[in-house]
Amino acid sequence: MNRRTDIKSQLKDLYSKDSTKSALASVVSILIGLAVGGIIIILVSVFNSDIGLKGGIEGLKLILFGVFSRGRDAAGNLVFGFNPVNIGNLLFRATPVIMTGLSVAVAFKTGLFNIGAPGQYLAGTAATLILALKIPSEIIPPVVIWIIAFLGGMAAGALWGAIPGVFKAYLHINEVLACIMTNWIAANAVTWIFENSSLRNGGESGKVGFIMKTTANGVATAKLGLDKLFPGSQINGGIFVAIIFAVLVYVLITKTVLGYEMKACGYNRDAAEYAGIKSKRMIVFSMAFAGALSGAGAALYYLSGNTEFFWSTYQSLPSEGFNGIPIALLAGNNPIGVIFTGAFMSILSVAGQQLKNLTPYNEYITNIIIGIIVYLSAFSLVIKGFISSDKRLVRRKSDTSDVSTHSDGEIIAEAQSQSEEGGNT
Repeated sequence: MNRRTDIKSQLKDLYSKDSTKSALASVVSILIGLAVGGIIIILVSVFNSDIGLKGGIEGLKLILFGVFSRGRDAAGNLVFGFNPVNIGNLLFRATPVIMTGLSVAVAFKTGLFNIGAPGQYLAGTAATLILALKIPSEIIPPVVIWIIAFLGGMAAGALWGAIPGVFKAYLHINEVLACIMTNWIAANAVTWIFENSSLRNGGESGKVGFIMKTTANGVATAKLGLDKLFPGSQINGGIFVAIIFAVLVYVLITKTVLGYEMKACGYNRDAAEYAGIKSKRMIVFSMAFAGALSGAGAALYYLSGNTEFFWSTYQSLPSEGFNGIPIALLAGNNPIGVIFTGAFMSILSVAGQQLKNLTPYNEYITNIIIGIIVYLSAFSLVIKGFISSDKRLVRRKSDTSDVSTHSDGEIIAEAQSQSEEGGNT
């Protein structure tokens, strides 16, 4: 009996934690998004005779289990099972968005909205490719070139992220506006840099507007045996680098003085300044650090050796940068949570591709699902309120309305209890 009571007490304590409620709110957002997406799939199948209800059910299966899809059998039925290509590709696609998710989460911790991740990602891309392809591998070992290119991508992203940080800290210009401008400046600058570059891929027929792969200079991220676990996929050791970064960012934010100062600035900048924290310096550092993470995401993606960069970016911005926003929101800005939400977004991406290849649907249905999930994640506080069903405010109002029925000692005890609860929060 005591053991059962202890388990119930532990579960209650776990449920009462804010992080648990944040995770549950994210799960609710995801489930609602999937449910709405499923309804859309069924409605499309009902009103489209070319698809039919059977096609709608197949679409639902692919949305939920597309990463395990193995195509169709001889009879035309969908076959599911372990698919090393899909799983390897989802881990590969998750790598850059985990990094941009960390970028957005770090800025949020300091009270900043880093919508400039796409521009920082582009700056990191340009620096990485130039260094990886221009440094002669005949003189310098490819491993050393990889490290230089990776660090160069981080440095370029940090520089580009620091610009809106400086504007915010010293000129009081809203970081969202500054980030939007730096995004498009980066898009046009990168286009200009590569327009007449010798790095453009002209050796393959039909290749127009692409930069050479880094393997042209013998530079590529090590597979670390993952290509044997997931043969035929694009996976490499970059996923391990992204996970290590997530753990390091978590330690930085939760276990160090610097992380405490970043969070203090995010909670109340004036109070942080009064406590001796250099808030302006912290704003610039936070945005530069966020930019470095976005630049690292770009470096990991293009140093893989199996991806090509479309150099004409002046008309569009990389989706990896914007995808970092919903990933951070769904994770509650928790760096460890970003790993899982980044993987989830990649699962939907793979499912959308399977939906396009195996059914009459197109992959944009998964974009609708992601959009709904993102929309709901913005209301995570409301969802957390429903989950927690916290009645303390109502109880306190009732208690203070009839203080005459309490003794002085009871009133003091209640005040102390409320103070402790506020401090714990």
